[in-house]
Amino acid sequence: CSASTNKPVLTLFTKKPCPLCDEAKEVLEPYKRRFILQEVDITLPENSAWYDKYKYDIPVFHLNGKFLMKHQVDLQKFEDQLMKLELQND
Repeated sequence: CSASTNKPVLTLFTKKPCPLCDEAKEVLEPYKRRFILQEVDITLPENSAWYDKYKYDIPVFHLNGKFLMKHQVDLQKFEDQLMKLELQND
């Protein structure tokens, strides 16, 4: 089934602990079948560029490599962008 390979990738820039990130993931839970969640731990040495960029802003979300939102989930924005990508893939 090719549908699964075309799922948008939602990247979460996070670190441990991150209560806001946990909260954000809960908010996104009902949508999880519609995207692939990729978590990037900004405290890892290989992610130092993201750390410098986002250390005061996590959680930060990128959808398919493009900045989407930060601090908290904007469901309206998320749904709009997700829908757009799903329509492109059909």
